[in-house]
Amino acid sequence: MGLLLAAAVSLLRTPAYTSQTTLFAATQNTGTVAELQIGNSFTQARVQSYAETASTPLVLQPVIDSLGLELSASELAGRIKASADLDTVLLSITAEDASPVQAAAIAQSVANSLIEAINTLETTTEGEDSPVKLTVVTPAVAPSQPSSPKTQLNLVLGLLSGLIAGGVLAVLRATLDVRVRGESDVRKASAAPILGAISFDNDATKKPLLTQTSAQSPRAESFRQIRTNLQFAHVSHASKAVLVTSSLPGEGKSTTATNLAIAMAQAGQSVVLVDADLRRPRVDEYLGLERNAGLTTALIGRADVKDLLQPWGEDELYVLTSGQIPPNPSELLGSEAMKQLITQLEQTFDAIIIDAPPLLPVTDAAVLAQQVGGVVLVIGSSKVKIPDLQKSLSSLELVEADLLGVVLNLLPTKGPDAYAYNSYSYDAAPLRTAGGASHMRSVRPRSEQHEFDEQVLRPRADQRR
Repeated sequence: MGLLLAAAVSLLRTPAYTSQTTLFAATQNTGTVAELQIGNSFTQARVQSYAETASTPLVLQPVIDSLGLELSASELAGRIKASADLDTVLLSITAEDASPVQAAAIAQSVANSLIEAINTLETTTEGEDSPVKLTVVTPAVAPSQPSSPKTQLNLVLGLLSGLIAGGVLAVLRATLDVRVRGESDVRKASAAPILGAISFDNDATKKPLLTQTSAQSPRAESFRQIRTNLQFAHVSHASKAVLVTSSLPGEGKSTTATNLAIAMAQAGQSVVLVDADLRRPRVDEYLGLERNAGLTTALIGRADVKDLLQPWGEDELYVLTSGQIPPNPSELLGSEAMKQLITQLEQTFDAIIIDAPPLLPVTDAAVLAQQVGGVVLVIGSSKVKIPDLQKSLSSLELVEADLLGVVLNLLPTKGPDAYAYNSYSYDAAPLRTAGGASHMRSVRPRSEQHEFDEQVLRPRADQRR
């Protein structure tokens, strides 16, 4: 940006030309060497005053009249510069103008006008000539190249300025940015175990479900990893209910809860997914189910929870939608009826996944966290700030909730905070028969995580059933 700005300034600025003339000041008297030295010192002191006089109306007004300039004396003074080097009797006058010829004419005319003005000012009252005589030793000439803009210098300065400004902004952003972007930022707020991470997927908005993507996709493997880690984290708990929540809306808690329930059902467990977000329910939209009869219907005693469960998919996954949105969600979720409902579901299913509202906007999740076996906190990358995350963790500690771990969601696919799943893949290998013929056998690519699920988790679930 600095380079582009410098180029724009150089291109848009009108070229200016500078012309210079030099004058020599000398004393008129002759005499001994001592007198000459005194005269030289006198002249050097006088030259400094002549440089200041060159910018006065006494000198500039005759220039304006002779050249027919449409400028005032003060405006013309801004275009010329007179200077005298120390310990010399040389006086330099430079003039700047958009025209090279005009610049030379102004410089020469100012020099001539200064000579006449000094003769007038230095003339004594007795009519004697001026003791100092100014002579033009270098006439002004029209320059062939503009003095400004200096395009190459501007580009170099613009590039350096842009680099410095970019570095400063990067440091400030890294220092002042308190958004949670990856695992390192999570560690600033909590030492809770990270159950897994899910990278951002553009197709997830249109196809949020695990069943809508390839079985070997990074997104599917991420949820299988979260499922396995959650089972290890939850192994010592008597309650089978797990609450999934987040700090703020938009961090992906509902999709995480839904896909986690699907992944657990795919491992052979009987799972019930409960939509306890009684303010902005989303599970029914994701799964295409009826919402009017659900959790709130059971809590107010209008129907038995067994009659409200809706099966979904080919595995043992049942869904209890939110039901109609009530005016008092916190009271319903913290009621004795909710506690009994969870106990009833634990007697029937291997796992209970509860999608709860965010922690910071409302107290629903904190109230419900006291009635479940553990809590999973979903953290959306760049969606929540570290202070907000700390507040969420504090609210869970306040109600003595058991935080099983956190799930990092919406992580970038590239960069230091990126998360990618690299699974083992096998190419089709030829198999030799007894007769020497060969045919191709394709081996299904699967990760070690998937193999663990197939060989360990599914047989255990079959034994329990």
